[in-house]
Amino acid sequence: MNKNMGSTDKIIRIIIALGLAALYFTNIISGTIAIIAIVVAVIFVLTSVVSICPLYSIFGINTCKVPQK
Repeated sequence: MNKNMGSTDKIIRIIIALGLAALYFTNIISGTIAIIAIVVAVIFVLTSVVSICPLYSIFGINTCKVPQK
């Protein structure tokens, strides 16, 4: 698969994931909302690490500035 996430997009996702994790670990959120927040945070981190977002592929979005071979 071709990478479809740029560095700015990855940084924003990591910051959001860290914020969600902070809310969870400081017990500001709990219950079902906390579980959903942690799942979203994990998905954001994973997609940032591999630089591929499946939803971007579906909608034809590409924020990666480097041309793929």
